Amino acid sequence: MNIAVLGTGNVGATIGSKLIEVGHSVMMGSRTADNEKAKAFAAKFNGEASIGTFSDAASFGEIIFNCTSGVGSLEALKLADEKNLIGKIIIDLANPLDFSKGMPPSLSICNTNSLGEEIQMAFPKAKVVKALNTMWCGIMVNPGMINGGNHTTFVSGNDVEAKEEVKKILTSFGWDEKNILDLGDITKARGTEMYLPLWLSIYGATNTGAFNIKIVS
Repeated sequence: MNIAVLGTGNVGATIGSKLIEVGHSVMMGSRTADNEKAKAFAAKFNGEASIGTFSDAASFGEIIFNCTSGVGSLEALKLADEKNLIGKIIIDLANPLDFSKGMPPSLSICNTNSLGEEIQMAFPKAKVVKALNTMWCGIMVNPGMINGGNHTTFVSGNDVEAKEEVKKILTSFGWDEKNILDLGDITKARGTEMYLPLWLSIYGATNTGAFNIKIVS
């Protein structure tokens, strides 16, 4: 499958690398067609990865991963061009972290709204699925690194079939289907995004991102 990865940071590079490893064709998108981080990413894969603008990547991808900074996600997706998003699944990994007042960051959107909802509202003909935003990117693509992979990841979105497609990608990353919890519609992204202050506190207390949560009952 052709998949777009929007964003050239650690999350985008980690997701893009895993997608290539499991057999997909990846185009990494950024503001410019010659972004240095994107070129470095593509160089690692001897032609298996390509790069372009946000618009180029969104046009290329049958599925689009939003790995941009949360406060810049809406602008990035606007640059991707709405016509390139129609009918496509946008897997939104971003969190609306606002670093404008230093550390720790606050949430620029919370309580009665979420970034996932804002993206769905801005692009109503796309199928937004919030996923993988509650953990460090290393665990996103390698859940087996902790507790034998037995821990929980979440999905939320309005389109049931889109969530099933996202679950297939997650299982290809190594997630056990029983550990993928569908929370419901895109409004449930509020909760997973608002988990980030706690995640950051745990990270600060343990000095490692190699942890996750497990739902037990």
